[in-house]
Amino acid sequence: MLNFIWAGFIVTALFAACWQAIATGDGAVFGVMTKAMFDSAKTGFEISIGLTGVMTLWLGIMQIAERGGFIQLLSRALAPLFSRLFPEIPAGHPALGSMSMNIAANALGLDNAATPLGLKAMQELQELNPVKNTASNAQILFLVINTASVTLFPVTVFAYRAQMGAANPTDVFIPILLATYVSTLSGIVLTALIQRLKLFDPVVLAYLGGLSALVALAGWWFLQLPPAQMQQQSALVSNLALLGMIGTFIVGALLKKVDVYEAFIDGAKEGFHTSVRIIPYLVAMLLAIALLRASGALELAIGAIRSLVNGAGFDARWVDGLPTGIMKTLSGGGAKAMMLDSMQQHGADSFVGRLVSVIQGSSETTFYVLAVYFGSVGIKRTRYAAGCGLFADVVGFAAAVAVCYAFFG
Repeated sequence: MLNFIWAGFIVTALFAACWQAIATGDGAVFGVMTKAMFDSAKTGFEISIGLTGVMTLWLGIMQIAERGGFIQLLSRALAPLFSRLFPEIPAGHPALGSMSMNIAANALGLDNAATPLGLKAMQELQELNPVKNTASNAQILFLVINTASVTLFPVTVFAYRAQMGAANPTDVFIPILLATYVSTLSGIVLTALIQRLKLFDPVVLAYLGGLSALVALAGWWFLQLPPAQMQQQSALVSNLALLGMIGTFIVGALLKKVDVYEAFIDGAKEGFHTSVRIIPYLVAMLLAIALLRASGALELAIGAIRSLVNGAGFDARWVDGLPTGIMKTLSGGGAKAMMLDSMQQHGADSFVGRLVSVIQGSSETTFYVLAVYFGSVGIKRTRYAAGCGLFADVVGFAAAVAVCYAFFG
């Protein structure tokens, strides 16, 4: 799919440029596009290299968390809930453990650990699937949770915001938590209703109701503050949470006699390699977006939507975040490039810069997850999996817009 998206952007840009040159009789647009092409390559390289330090830091910390047993701890905490949401899985089946560990790894931002665990869980679920080419209820719900999974520590978003010059890269932490929780809850509830699961089971109510109450309380607390104080308190809570997390990981790992320094170095090495590996992918997507923007095609589409929103009497600043929201369902790399492009155009601390950060941190790439997870076990009939995943994406985007207006005006 990414192949068609990338080629489609470039072909659309070329057609738009040719139409503009013919309509105006001025071929200056081709010079603008050529400059944008080389500038995007330079920008992609600079961003990737600039990320090296931040990615080394966070992957080092997360390696300490992994060796300290925090994934296993979180997975044990989720086990009672999962046994109710997946009633067709026998008690004690290895799939429950793999799914819990996958969700726990996703929540901690450990993508490298989450994907293998997710694929393992899908294979174990396939063993219980009576119709091998058709997704089972358990596989669908597991996939929907993955596509809208709660990320407690969106460290990658913080890293990109720091690289793009944000004064306080973590000031989007609370908004991301609120948006990603709403997205995940909506996906779970819709899928559970379709599957007729017992949402009013005492254990399910205790988990989902308790988490919802905490999120609602946090939202109420921040929303009743004056705007300036809200941002100040949000930044304070975000920083304390992150520092507290790091301290907890290190102390917990030390108590388990983990060599935390060695663990940090091992994770940091992976951070360096990760930053280098993304250079070609980031340059490729930034190139396509730069050509689309320089040709005038992107602004034409966004401008048309903005005019409709303004005509209806609403504030239209959120429209500039729409390309990132749409791209997020299709391609993680494409959405990341869209986010960086928006930050570059509007500023990391602008409303749009913060909005795209929240969008990036509050959902997963639905079609990618669907293709990889179901493709790994040969499932061809996905039933309502894509619909539920996209529903969670739409709700997540709306929640991201709402919390950004609430927190950043």
